[in-house]
Amino acid sequence: MKMKKFINAPENLTTELLEGLAASHASLVELGPDNMVINRALPQADRVTIVTQGGAGHEPALSGFVGEGMVDISVVGDIFAAPGPQACVDAIKQAEKGKGVLYVVLNHAGDMLTGNLTMRQLEGDSSVRCIKVVTQEDVSNAPRSNSDDRRGLVGCIPTFKIAGAAAAEGKTLEEVAAVAQRFTENMATLAVAVRGATHPSTGSMLADMGEDEMEIGMGQHGEGGGGRQVMKTADETADIMVQALLNDLSIKDGEKIMLILNGAGATTLMELFIIYRECERYLREKNIEIVANFVGELLTVQEQAGFQMFMARMDDELQRYWEAPCNTPYLKKV
Repeated sequence: MKMKKFINAPENLTTELLEGLAASHASLVELGPDNMVINRALPQADRVTIVTQGGAGHEPALSGFVGEGMVDISVVGDIFAAPGPQACVDAIKQAEKGKGVLYVVLNHAGDMLTGNLTMRQLEGDSSVRCIKVVTQEDVSNAPRSNSDDRRGLVGCIPTFKIAGAAAAEGKTLEEVAAVAQRFTENMATLAVAVRGATHPSTGSMLADMGEDEMEIGMGQHGEGGGGRQVMKTADETADIMVQALLNDLSIKDGEKIMLILNGAGATTLMELFIIYRECERYLREKNIEIVANFVGELLTVQEQAGFQMFMARMDDELQRYWEAPCNTPYLKKV
């Protein structure tokens, strides 16, 4: 079937979508060289700053969270592809305002290669202090004991928020990195898909699902998760996924959590609210309190149908950071 998308030349996709993002949020962000999306308030930053990277095609992530209280520079690669390390080095140097830079990288092969090469190029440069934090929270493809093999999913977004608030509070680079690391070590995500996405440049399918199939554990780009099964109801799906995340995090009676339902691109809010309703009931029954949440689209995969369920263990400090003010194109708190 012919792909139907409102695009122009496929080779211009990334450039044009970033130009549109910057034009529609001109008071918050501006475009820099090498597909950098930059916080307009960065020149006045007297704090630790935050840089991240990733491929286009997952909007609003990652560049939709550039602004005060979250990311200062997002370096964007082509569709579903990591940017090159030199652009990330340049972004980190531009972001350094004397207090150091937190560099957040999602655990995917291309992003990790770029992240490691970027850090290597920064070695010995006394003008830049940078600490790298990796988000790796997909429970489906590796056990917690082998978390370095876990894929990075929607957990990067609350990590930006938590770290950004700690930086805005005036914490040192080491303190901001420690807060971000503590949060990432206490988070988990599980995804489910009922229909795969297409690559917007080529129209090729990223995953092919049967008419009555769903897959629990599918990765960001259609990678298999080993949980292909007959389609289940909203409540059945919610119960399976919530329990898997509780088990992974060893959440106990009386604990507090963050819960995010992130639509993958073609899942309606109607469906997400029905899922959330059951999650809340299931957790309340277990005496587990949701103290922070989000239901909607943060990180998508074109028209993939499904969602990512994210859970993190919370405490008073992390809850304060989540609720702190921020002003970005796609997340605002006052």
